[in-house]
Amino acid sequence: MIQTLLIIAIVILACVFLDKISERIGVPMLLAFILLGMFFGSDGVVKIAFDNYSVAEELCSIALIFIMFYGGFGTNWREARPIAAKAVLLSTAGVLITAGLTGWLCHSILHFSWMESFLLGALVSSTDAASVFSILRSRQLNLKYKTASLLEVESGSNDPCAYMLTVICITLAQGGMDGMTMFGMVVAQILFGVICGVFCAFLAIVMLRRDEFSTDGFDIIFTVGIAVLAYALPQLIGGNGYLSVYILGIILGNSEISNKSNLVHFFDGLTGLMQILIFFLLGLLAFPSRLPAVFVPALVIALLLTFVVRPIAVSLILIPFCSRFSQIFLVSWSGLRGAASIVFAIMATRALQTEMDLYHIVFLIVIFSILLQGTLLPFMAKLSGMIDANENVMKTFNDYSNEVPVQFVQLTLSGRHEWCGKKLSDIIIPPDTLIVLLKRNRENIIPNGDTVLLENDTLILSAPALDKISGIQLIEKRIEKSHRYVGMSLAELPRKENELVIMIQRMGEIIIPNGNVILQPEDVLVINRSK
Repeated sequence: MIQTLLIIAIVILACVFLDKISERIGVPMLLAFILLGMFFGSDGVVKIAFDNYSVAEELCSIALIFIMFYGGFGTNWREARPIAAKAVLLSTAGVLITAGLTGWLCHSILHFSWMESFLLGALVSSTDAASVFSILRSRQLNLKYKTASLLEVESGSNDPCAYMLTVICITLAQGGMDGMTMFGMVVAQILFGVICGVFCAFLAIVMLRRDEFSTDGFDIIFTVGIAVLAYALPQLIGGNGYLSVYILGIILGNSEISNKSNLVHFFDGLTGLMQILIFFLLGLLAFPSRLPAVFVPALVIALLLTFVVRPIAVSLILIPFCSRFSQIFLVSWSGLRGAASIVFAIMATRALQTEMDLYHIVFLIVIFSILLQGTLLPFMAKLSGMIDANENVMKTFNDYSNEVPVQFVQLTLSGRHEWCGKKLSDIIIPPDTLIVLLKRNRENIIPNGDTVLLENDTLILSAPALDKISGIQLIEKRIEKSHRYVGMSLAELPRKENELVIMIQRMGEIIIPNGNVILQPEDVLVINRSK
């Protein structure tokens, strides 16, 4: 037991250390995790005997649940909405085109059987969310034309389609499916996946909005539980668990819920740990001694995917949208394969006896993809002129308290304080300071000019900078060019009892507002909403 814990600790610390090194040398950290697993594996230096595909599949499937959930949770729907149609087509039709074309080329060039060719095509048909997210964010790739959002939505949502194709191919290879059964399976996968995802999201939002958890951190525990439920429930009734989890993440991440900052920080760390687990296990399961036998076919397939299949699939989908060539080029290059492909290969290896060594072929394809495409992605972004200094790839989450440069000051009024008994409109506060919240008898009140201050009132004041304080829940609202608020002063806006505009972001400038501020197009209002 102690030895096992010691090895786990060493692996985690080594992964953290490799993360720092990979950032410096420009190699994606996920490749370092795979190589570390191979170092500890049966053919490696440490020689940990591990060839249990069943255990690996179970552990990797659990890790994928949280990676899929966080992929949806971290997608800003307002940013992604303009590219939603493109992303959905890439994650559905793009997956089908990739699987079909890869299967046909494998049969025609490598002379694999039709069934194994299309199975292999299904295994590598999706792009990897963990790899794409990791590179976009760690390298700060601020891309034009909302390409970062396009890649995030595509890579986060195409695994369910690839999973469905893999299950269909495995079932066909086992000889247990006719046309009607296949149609029923597809309908059940999509229908139950969507229904369960929406249901779990509705349940989570109701609980997180209405119920105050008596113990700190229980909202996080609840969210972990609801994510697991969103996966297990559809799987139990024939639905697509990964689709359900992704939908849960999308809805929950773009809803106004309490303590979203805590959820973001927790799942950011948890997803990082899951990435370490999944890529280390996949490396541990690999046998380097078997790689030379499959190196040539794996290299051929990897080259075809990178330079033929992916560009064709992306072009067929994006050209009708009149997308620029530079965007098509970069999206084509960004089709990284990763953990999902290898996990699906484990599924196929457990279920079928094939002539090919599916696991190690897919394993090499993933290494090639991460090493070549992942390493050169920042260079290709610059080469194609797709870097935009005005974009911000990190602005993904709806947790605006982490992005807003405002600090909060708490002040409790004693009986002798000169503000007691006065209206807010009659007191003088420092410039660029605003009273955003009044706490009275355990009640949170959004104040206005007519609010009379009383003894023992606790005031929360805001000023430029950053901090956190209980009772503050910040949301953000962008004023589009066509919005009816354009040209209106803050005093003229419809007033809500529980909301107050505490800051305006305008062309990189921070404005502490008053009632006379006139709203302009592209203003971003930061609003405190009382809980």
